[in-house]
Amino acid sequence: MNETQGRRYRFGLFELDTQTGDLYRDGQAHPRVQGQPLELLLLLLEKPGELVTREELRKKLWSSDTFVDYDHGLNAAVNKLREALGDSADSPRFIQTLPRRGYRFIAPVQAPPRAREPDPIESGPTELTSPAPRKAESGRELLLSDTLDLPSLPSRTIRLLFCSIQLLYLGFYVSALFNLHRTERMLTTAFGGARWIFVSLVVLALVGIPIRLYLLAAALLGYRGLALNFRKYFVAFFLFDELWALAPLVIAEWIGMGLALAAAAVLVYLPFSQRSLLLMPERTAEDVKA
Repeated sequence: MNETQGRRYRFGLFELDTQTGDLYRDGQAHPRVQGQPLELLLLLLEKPGELVTREELRKKLWSSDTFVDYDHGLNAAVNKLREALGDSADSPRFIQTLPRRGYRFIAPVQAPPRAREPDPIESGPTELTSPAPRKAESGRELLLSDTLDLPSLPSRTIRLLFCSIQLLYLGFYVSALFNLHRTERMLTTAFGGARWIFVSLVVLALVGIPIRLYLLAAALLGYRGLALNFRKYFVAFFLFDELWALAPLVIAEWIGMGLALAAAAVLVYLPFSQRSLLLMPERTAEDVKA
């Protein structure tokens, strides 16, 4: 645990000081996490999104010469930790239970930077300095939002907005397939007689329908792995959606080029808005009362 001393983890609305166990919510002090619940939280935060088995937790939290009811002790530690985070086993926002296997931390985590090794040439007492401002490590991080930068919204609002976007795309796909002769005629008018463009559009629509149905069902049913999977395959979703951002240009002759360009600009932004929605921390009724 020495390597985590003095470091802070950020997840959702919370921030954890690993040295003191102090827990902050929206910058406000929260009841401190101590003992085995703290050790458990640190183990989960070190492997966000990964399964931490019960056996691994048993070995880390209890020494081999300790005679206790491990299952009862582990369950008690998890319950105390969930209570501190305002989490629940039935609808987890942070700690997901995998029955008889272990636990997984499902919320996005901003891991603290590793402490810099002291320069052997340097001497003298160590000065306490304020933490350096958070900065992006890559161009992608500069471009994409982080969960800590986003506001919290009620889960119902997040699902409603996300599902609305999926229904919008489904409308595009169904419209393109509903009257193939009209679609082919519009593509010929817009891009000439290239047959491959028409075939590509039909294939993309057929592939897009099951993808949107999956995203729609996952959002409606509250699938907790949706945000993680969407982030993992974001590049594929982005490229797929950007191709459909050209759809308004096909009907520019009927709606005017200005309106077509404006609609295309909106569709270019939609992949980013979907990602931001899934990264937004959910605000529950308890959060509103607090």
